[in-house]
Amino acid sequence: SMVPTLAQWKKEGEQGRKKINQYTRYGTVLLTLVQSYAIASGMQTQPGVVVNPGWFFIATAMVTLLGGTMFLVWLGEQITQRGIGNGISLIIFAGIVAELPGVLAQAFALTRDGGLSVPILLALLAGAAGLIWGIVFFERAQRRVVIQYPKRQQGNRMMQGDKSHLPLKLNVAGVIPPIFASSLLLMPLTIVGAGFSEASWVTNVTAVIGPGKPVYIALYIALIVFFCFFYTAIQFNPEDTADNLKKQGAFVPGIRPGQRTAEYIDYLLTRLTVIGSAYLSVVCVIPELLISQSAVPFYLGGTSLLIVVNVTMDTVQQIHSHLMAQQYESLLKKTRLKGARR
Repeated sequence: SMVPTLAQWKKEGEQGRKKINQYTRYGTVLLTLVQSYAIASGMQTQPGVVVNPGWFFIATAMVTLLGGTMFLVWLGEQITQRGIGNGISLIIFAGIVAELPGVLAQAFALTRDGGLSVPILLALLAGAAGLIWGIVFFERAQRRVVIQYPKRQQGNRMMQGDKSHLPLKLNVAGVIPPIFASSLLLMPLTIVGAGFSEASWVTNVTAVIGPGKPVYIALYIALIVFFCFFYTAIQFNPEDTADNLKKQGAFVPGIRPGQRTAEYIDYLLTRLTVIGSAYLSVVCVIPELLISQSAVPFYLGGTSLLIVVNVTMDTVQQIHSHLMAQQYESLLKKTRLKGARR
């Protein structure tokens, strides 16, 4: 694993998860303070926005934004613990979905006023449907590695060992790479908004890597690919998986247990991550290109689409699991009642 301490905490179970959550909160506070200062300073530079600019406004704005952010973090944790699905993801999902009716209304209004032709609108809707289909296809795609368990003795006969599968997802990192990539690329704009635009290099960098520019697109793709490999390396440790299989006596047919199995799984993960990063790059870059070429007169983000589809699929899967667990519980209760009557 790339972060030994984090890997150790993950192995500690509930106690380790609490430690990770605690440090995540510290990081959220630090990041929120930096961003809230940049937002407040940027608002002061806009004429007519702030009535009484100064340090008091910056301090109150920072406290307000920090309090709101930490409330959402707390609310997300409550949803995760007491509800179904990931709380923070569901809050982000709700924010994106709430904007969709307005985007559709804007598109239809532009079509009615002649700003957007009907064929282009239909092509955009078909393209969005195609992107959603592609996201579902790639997110559900797996490479199933056959796992063979050892033979077992049953009476005088030697029974063939069971076979199972080790599912390796095509996109282990999920929506994390595009979010991190876009956040890093927006940092120069944040610096400018914070009132440091006097530096000529900052202005030049902002002009070169502005949204839709060729350098911006190239850096966006490069960062998505980098974070895909980085996050996959953190999330999935081939050596631990190989060790667990070896302890169970299981093996991949044709591959020696131990180090060779770890190398084989790492080889497969690398190939899968190449395809996964290419898929994420296409999904995120297509909307950016459409907006930069003025083909779409309103914002349609690939990252937003990824979040909506991923959260929907994850929540539906958890609902199914919850319903199945309830069905098993009801069956067990009926069985116990029948047994008691007898």
